[in-house]
Amino acid sequence: MKTRFLGIPELTGTPPVAVVVDVMRAYTVAAWAFARGAEKIVLAESLDEALALKARHPDWMALKDGPPAPGFDAVNSPGLLRSADLGGRTVVQKTTAGTVGALAVKEASLVLCAGFVVAEATARLLRERGGDSVTFVVTGEDGRADEDLACAQYIARRATEEETDASGFLHRAGASRAARELAEGVRQGVHPDDIALCLELDRFPFAMVAASEDSLMVLRPHTGGR
Repeated sequence: MKTRFLGIPELTGTPPVAVVVDVMRAYTVAAWAFARGAEKIVLAESLDEALALKARHPDWMALKDGPPAPGFDAVNSPGLLRSADLGGRTVVQKTTAGTVGALAVKEASLVLCAGFVVAEATARLLRERGGDSVTFVVTGEDGRADEDLACAQYIARRATEEETDASGFLHRAGASRAARELAEGVRQGVHPDDIALCLELDRFPFAMVAASEDSLMVLRPHTGGR
C-alpha cells in the first residue's frame, strides 16, 4: 500500500482513498457522539452553515470549536460530550481543521475520518477497501501537528503489519503542541479529561466513513460489511 501524508494546503487533485486525521479533538468527539447514540454527523463548511442547518432542523445538535456560543448546543470536547444522550440524533460539527480536511477530499471514492480511538477499525477497513494508494490528511497545523501525523503513521502501519507497538505514537501525541495547549488552557471549551480521552487507543470498534448525502458531507459509523 502506497501512503502519502499531506497537510490540507498540500492537497492537489482528488485522492482515491483519504484518511482524515484529527486526534485533538474533532474525530475523537465524533466517535464519542456515535458511541452516545448519534445516527449521523453532518460536517459543516462554516459556522454560518452549521447555524443554518440547526435553524432548519431544530432537533439537530450543533457543536463547534472554542467556547460556548449562541445557537450551538455543545463544544468540541470529548470530555464534555461523553455524558450526552444523543440517541438517534443528527449532529452538525464545524471545527477549525478536522471538518475542513474532510471537505477538502469529499470527492474521493472512500473518505475515512479517524483518531486513535478508532485506529484499529480504520486500519481494518483500509485492509479491506483501501486499494493500492491511501492519502492521509494530517489536519492540524497545516500538516505539521505531531498528534495527527503520529496517528496517521500508526494507522498506516497497522493497515499493513500485524504487530505494531502503539506506545511511541501515543507518546508523540501526548507530547504534541495540541496536547500542551489543551493542558495549559490555551484552547477554550476544554474538559480536563480531553487529552486522555483523545489518547485512548481503539476505544471504539467502528470506523467512520464520510460521504455525500443530499449535497451534505455526512459521517457515519462503519462496523463491517460494505
